[in-house]
Amino acid sequence: MDINYRLIDLPQVAAELIHKANSKIMLFYGEMGVGKTTLIKELCKLLGTEDVISSPTFSLVNEYHTIDQRIIYHFDFYRIKNEEEAYDIGVEDYFYSNAFCLIEWPENIQNLVPLNATTIHLTRLSDDYRHIRLIPHS
Repeated sequence: MDINYRLIDLPQVAAELIHKANSKIMLFYGEMGVGKTTLIKELCKLLGTEDVISSPTFSLVNEYHTIDQRIIYHFDFYRIKNEEEAYDIGVEDYFYSNAFCLIEWPENIQNLVPLNATTIHLTRLSDDYRHIRLIPHS
């Protein structure tokens, strides 16, 4: 699935991603500043959290709670030094918890990422336009 969108279209794009993704584990690829965290904020809102969403760049993972008591894990592996660091925080336990796991910079832990993850590539087309390619797991 490929979508070109403006930032104002983000609520509809997030709804379509939730509908089309066939995994609760979502991998967000894209250059710095392309809008990964902004998209994740919209997804979390759609999933029913009222928590403040921020990038867990230094803590590696943030935990959000939805109004119906589900948990969403938000990872940011940008600053990770090696996969062992992710392994040490128990990343596999998170991935197999049946909770939503929204992962920024998954390329930095590529050997730990579950095979059943949905891949989302973001590309900046201009200041106002982005492109998303969603690749469901096979």
